[in-house]
Amino acid sequence: MSSVQPTALLSVHEAHDARLVDFAGYKMPLQYPAGIIAEHLHTRAKASLFDVSHMGQVLLNGPQADAALESLTCADLSSLRPGRVRYSLLMNEAGGIIDDLMVTRLSDGALHLVLNASRKAVDVEHLEAACADRDAVLERLDSHALIALQGPAAGDALADLVPESTDLSFMDSAAATYEGASTMVSRCGYTGEDGFEISIPNAQAGALAEAILAHQDVMPAGLGARDSLRLEAGLCLYGNDIDEDTTPVQAGLTFALGKRRKLERDFPGAQRVMTQLEDGFDRCRVGLLIDGRRPVRAGAAVLAADGAPVGTVTSGGYSPTLERPIAMAYVQRDASLDGLELHVDVRGQSIPAQVTPLPFVPQRYRRRDAQRHS
Repeated sequence: MSSVQPTALLSVHEAHDARLVDFAGYKMPLQYPAGIIAEHLHTRAKASLFDVSHMGQVLLNGPQADAALESLTCADLSSLRPGRVRYSLLMNEAGGIIDDLMVTRLSDGALHLVLNASRKAVDVEHLEAACADRDAVLERLDSHALIALQGPAAGDALADLVPESTDLSFMDSAAATYEGASTMVSRCGYTGEDGFEISIPNAQAGALAEAILAHQDVMPAGLGARDSLRLEAGLCLYGNDIDEDTTPVQAGLTFALGKRRKLERDFPGAQRVMTQLEDGFDRCRVGLLIDGRRPVRAGAAVLAADGAPVGTVTSGGYSPTLERPIAMAYVQRDASLDGLELHVDVRGQSIPAQVTPLPFVPQRYRRRDAQRHS
């Protein structure tokens, strides 16, 4: 028997003629008839609906839930207020990244976690071990789907269906209801655009998805567009751009290190991470603008002007917004200067590339400060 599972939105994907693929143990839409580039550009211009139900969702409850999670992460949870979302990292003792995750403080003090699909089994094992040593309980939310609505028109498209979403700013979250079901809506996402993620029971997920898709500015989008959007936004893909051998410093994710945790140096891998912050590090993640029209892929060697290897591409592809190939790579520190001319080896052909700041496309989140001045 196949171990590939459907999500609660499978019938929605089929109704909209999705091209389905097996991904991280789930049957997921790669694209719809409009195609990846059209879905990508529509997300940037209006809004698109993505099924991200393959991601792991768990709740941490109990008096020591914060302590259990802090034992595994670099997050400062004491400063995480109810209704706020925080990006964080599960760390190993060598300072490497086990996974990146989103943590939301609920109104009752519990923590809602969203985990990467490919890592959720590993993550849950670590979390259950941490809870077993403390007065904390982990609850898997396998009965919930996760829907992402992304793009500048997302707010208007969701307002009537989930009114609780209207006053949220970037990284805010609120309890909501849809057709009598308790849901959670968060103003966040992984495209660089304004948007939402909605955690909703499987039984109501299809109806909400179809209601959102009925809005004139919304179209369905699949994994292909989600990947090209996150690449343009300079966001990491676990297994490509971050892994258990890569530290937050090397990855450019030091914003995820809680201020208190850095002062107390009590998070997993703190010795290596703090040494890199204070004394420097050997390699770092950069953006590359690729000359020509030929995309480069993960694993391609990055070369200095004299042909010496200086790094490796970790994510690459065609940017529909910039209409050119782009990539992210890890390179030696002396090869990370913005504007530096490098080359990428693609099957023996040396293609010119330039180091460029991330993100490739400006992020357009609905931040609270911007709201006050609008």
